[in-house]
Amino acid sequence: MSQKIPKRVTTAILQSLSAGVVPRIGAEHIAVGRKSEIEALLHDLDEVIVEGGATFRVIVGRYGSGKSFLIQLIRNYALQRNFVVADADLSPQRRLTGSKEQGLALYRELLNNMATRTRPDGNAFAALLEKWISSIQSQVIQSGMTPSAPNFTSVVEQQIHATINDMEGMVHGFDFAAVINAYWQGHQSGNDELKGAALRWLRGEFNTKVEARQALNVRVIIDDESWYDHIKLMAQFVRHIGYEGLIIFLDEAVNLYKISHTISRNNNYERLLTIYNDTLQGKAGYLGILVGATPQMVEDTRRGIFSYEALKTRLEESRFVRDGLRDMASPLIRLAVLSHTEIFLLLQRIREVHGVHHSYEPGINDAQVQTFMTEVLNRIGADALLTPREVIRDFVALLNILQQNRDKTFESLLSQVDFKSATSPLDPDVLTPETEIRDDEPEESPYSSFKI
Repeated sequence: MSQKIPKRVTTAILQSLSAGVVPRIGAEHIAVGRKSEIEALLHDLDEVIVEGGATFRVIVGRYGSGKSFLIQLIRNYALQRNFVVADADLSPQRRLTGSKEQGLALYRELLNNMATRTRPDGNAFAALLEKWISSIQSQVIQSGMTPSAPNFTSVVEQQIHATINDMEGMVHGFDFAAVINAYWQGHQSGNDELKGAALRWLRGEFNTKVEARQALNVRVIIDDESWYDHIKLMAQFVRHIGYEGLIIFLDEAVNLYKISHTISRNNNYERLLTIYNDTLQGKAGYLGILVGATPQMVEDTRRGIFSYEALKTRLEESRFVRDGLRDMASPLIRLAVLSHTEIFLLLQRIREVHGVHHSYEPGINDAQVQTFMTEVLNRIGADALLTPREVIRDFVALLNILQQNRDKTFESLLSQVDFKSATSPLDPDVLTPETEIRDDEPEESPYSSFKI
């Protein structure tokens, strides 16, 4: 390849692709296609969020179509552009809201996965606070004041207060600012217990208001109802301390669609509507929200997003989006199927990464890559059912076997395999009773209001 890729990056790429998951790092080395989607999302980063706005996008694609890959790619680009990022997969335990504090669990996961350019692997929140305080101290020193000066601490404290005082007018901003100030007080006095209490509060780990009041003298705690308000506060805070903004990535939104209980499902869609309205009506700043969803999760008018009329009217595509025309400014982005040319380029890049990782010249040439594609893509139903994930897993396995068994040839291995799609005859987006997420509450009967 034209550039040397570190061994840890090639390892992450190949292990992830072999397992059928998106590589956490190095996605840009194998990215192909998706030009218009990437340009639209980067426009959000560079021109909307940086200027104090907010954005909300739903990225729609079938399982294995590349939506998680695109989300990971944009995450890496955001880190390079000095954004703070946080990502989480929705699940039965992590939702936008729930009777068992699933919303708070989602917030905690986001805070645990918070990352910056210097800490791309997550768990960056405490380091972010320390870096901010250190940078303010450095600025005061550069202004000509020494750390031994009598008023050094008070000058640093004034600058810290100038940062957090702007947030006091926001919802829960006063308590948020008080906790940040408590963290500074613990840092300045060497009180690790006070710093730890401030971090616990910011991570949503206090269970009662009484406990939080005793530790920090604050009136509220972060809970299932207020976690999103604190995400908005966090976006303002990271902007004030030197970052461009906060980008939140929520993948596997299909888990909201799988909720069997109608009221619980609609409560989550109501929270999604709140997030949508806040970001696009100017109630949030320096914040981006990207949600990964499947087509059925969006379009099903019985239990999908479009079953919630307020969201349907906001996310439904315009009548002019037809005959190949796309509106990339729309909050809903549908991922087109990768062309055969793009898949060919993808396999070429994977072949090159494999060679770099194992320090050898791969024995598969471009003509053989084309032959592999012909065998895989030209079978019945491939255009409708096949996803990049399936093609990639087969190709990486083929490269591994050839590299580990030098006596085998490409032609001999290909002739022994009867290519059949790993896709089930039932579309994986179709919900079955086994895939439903059932709540403890019984499903509301349509006849519950009927009385004799």
